[in-house]
Amino acid sequence: MEIILSSTLLVAFAEIGDKTMLLAILLACRFRRPWPIVAGIFAATIVNHALAAWAGAAVAGLLDGFWFRLAVAIGFLVMAAWTLVPDTLDDDEGDAKPGYGAFLTTTVAFFLAEMGDKTQIATVALGAQYQAVGLVAVGTTLGMMIANVPAVFLGERITRALPMTAIRIVAALIFAALGLWAMWRIFG
Repeated sequence: MEIILSSTLLVAFAEIGDKTMLLAILLACRFRRPWPIVAGIFAATIVNHALAAWAGAAVAGLLDGFWFRLAVAIGFLVMAAWTLVPDTLDDDEGDAKPGYGAFLTTTVAFFLAEMGDKTQIATVALGAQYQAVGLVAVGTTLGMMIANVPAVFLGERITRALPMTAIRIVAALIFAALGLWAMWRIFG
């Protein structure tokens, strides 16, 4: 349960204000069909994060040692700093091709937008730390859904209601706490 809870909280906070959350708002405004968009976010995220958690666990299994654990700990600390930098959505990322439905457009756009994103990298790190692919994927997907489903239903109103700076600070503190905890496990 700890793995699911920590993965959920970390990704939910990290996702708020992220480019994929902005993409969810853009898709909601464009298609005005929330349920296919929510389903597309879920489909893209579960596949992307399962692969990311698997990659993290696979690498951790191959490189289990002092330097790898140190790299994971430093990675969490770097993610803490990165989280403090606001994201923007590039104009071309949200473009939907005519003829594609809300579900397919959302699935493809989210899968691609999540590649190399901080929540995907966090999922790789969580997979490496916990080596529990299924639990990490469930937790990180749940975190993405917690952050993005309200964005789909509330659209632009959510960006005006939430203090993004404070949320980014909370997410950065969670990443920093995980990094410091990993360092303590190595050196403590």
